[in-house]
Amino acid sequence: MLAPLPGGQAPMKLYNFLRGSTSHRLRIALNLKGMRSHYVPVDLRSEVHLASAFRTLNPQGLVPAQRLDDGRASTQSPAIIEWLEERYPSPALLPSDPDERAHVRALVALIGCDIHPINNRRVLEYFRKRFGADECTVGALCRTWITGGLDALEVMLQADPTRHGFCFGCSPTVADVYLVPQVESARRFGIDVGRWPAIKAVDASCQQLESFRLAAPALQTDAL
Repeated sequence: MLAPLPGGQAPMKLYNFLRGSTSHRLRIALNLKGMRSHYVPVDLRSEVHLASAFRTLNPQGLVPAQRLDDGRASTQSPAIIEWLEERYPSPALLPSDPDERAHVRALVALIGCDIHPINNRRVLEYFRKRFGADECTVGALCRTWITGGLDALEVMLQADPTRHGFCFGCSPTVADVYLVPQVESARRFGIDVGRWPAIKAVDASCQQLESFRLAAPALQTDAL
């Protein structure tokens, strides 16, 4: 039986795809908050997310999406993670100082706005179907944008002398929530993460925590 959410609320349903970075980051955030959800797999490979049944939940036909037992639904992982942070602020995933919060949000935006969207499945499917891109071309496209973004992120991490093991400070923040799925994606596309020592070290620190390990794609219920 699922544990109730903090405050006595009923468990939420989490609609997600095991390998999607946005779904992966939301699973991590829920784990860090100590919140359980009813896992509902949505297999993007069979395109069930494009069917009308799913679009009643999310008109965009994208994952992740969440639905509370009272029927309220939310979409977009940044919005859902912000909701979690605001409704259940402990443990905090953002620092309290406004300048530090802006720094963490900049790291998040670099990954969530500048790296991930360009190697998102629906973008790659467009290149495959509209331009006939083969897997070699698709892989090269992904590696180009992932590498460029992580090059910049590495510089930002190394420039922060106050870091201790994570993207900011000495405990996980939303920046780590975004980074670990992106590192997973980089490895899937054959990128050697060892070229970024700070990023590799952050990922290693996160993998010591159960909240990150249990969110891994290979451990989800729809894993092959």
